Amino acid sequence: MTIKWDDRFLQLAEHIAAWSKDPSSKVGCVIADDKNEIVSVGFNGFPRGIQDDSRLQTRETKYPLIIHAEANALISARRDVSGCTAYVTHFPCIQCAVKLIQSGIVRVVTYYNHEFNERWKTDIEQTRKIFNEAKVVYQEKRRNDYS
Repeated sequence: MTIKWDDRFLQLAEHIAAWSKDPSSKVGCVIADDKNEIVSVGFNGFPRGIQDDSRLQTRETKYPLIIHAEANALISARRDVSGCTAYVTHFPCIQCAVKLIQSGIVRVVTYYNHEFNERWKTDIEQTRKIFNEAKVVYQEKRRNDYS
């Protein structure tokens, strides 16, 4: 993948993240293959048939119901994602990381977000460790890395 494609897919992931109804965190994910073809997309939100209502306002209520963007993209994929890259607007949590690894994702590209990374520091450190162990390449891009 070239930086041009990384940029395009991260921008698309940001666009898709805006579809989330979560008032505090909007996350998007694009899964693309080695031919730069989109395999699947996902954003964080409640499962189909569950109303986007006041439960989104309370973390204790919404967290058990929210499907993360990466999981939604994996569930929505209509083909094998082995060898693909996941472009995610936020660094994956440990639970999404294990799903990405198990699904055969070989690369994860995300934007670096200092505030988010500090808030979820312990989880992100665990994710980095298992990505390294599973030989999943991950890249954190700063928004100004692109021309």
